Amino acid sequence: QVQLLESGGGSVQPGGSLRLSCAASGSIFSLNVMGWYRQAPGKQRELVATLRSSGNTNYADSVKGRFTISRDNVKNTVYLQMNSLTPEDTAVYLCSYSGTDYAGGKWYDYWGQGTQVTVSS
Repeated sequence: QVQLLESGGGSVQPGGSLRLSCAASGSIFSLNVMGWYRQAPGKQRELVATLRSSGNTNYADSVKGRFTISRDNVKNTVYLQMNSLTPEDTAVYLCSYSGTDYAGGKWYDYWGQGTQVTVSS
């Protein structure tokens, strides 16, 4: 099992910045992808950014140039640096972890509980 714990959420004014952290513990898969999703009330969960164990990244168009995903392999932690925040970024941000022990093997998916990000004046 993999446990994910998000932190770093809070309230910030438009134009401000926050850095979210997601610490993974438990059984870590050899091949994995970690990422951030967000969900606002009444809206579908959407992809924000992903980071594969290979180092490849992917960002939603709405956050490109503003958000940066990175990881600390020693701490098994993934980060999301969020700059130039707007009220549209307000949502619960959820950390995700998907992994497999070998190429072609079954992938397992895990989710954190989420951390609230509120952007308002």
